[in-house]
Amino acid sequence: MLARLVSGAVQNVAFSDLHSLVTGFGFELRGTSGSHHIYSHSAIPELINLQDVNGQAKPYQIRQVLRLVERYNLALEDEA
Repeated sequence: MLARLVSGAVQNVAFSDLHSLVTGFGFELRGTSGSHHIYSHSAIPELINLQDVNGQAKPYQIRQVLRLVERYNLALEDEA
């Protein structure tokens, strides 16, 4: 799935898939408020706010996650 997202295909992504991806990069769910899910990572100061809209992730939020992964050179925990 990561290769698909990196190639720019950020439409029609299941929220559960995005959740699995961000937790794979070491983010932890800190809390929810309605459809908003807040994630933090011990190595970076920024939080990720993701929305579950009818089971789908918002494309702009997927791009934000990808930018953080690139900026902080994060690796999937299985690959670390």
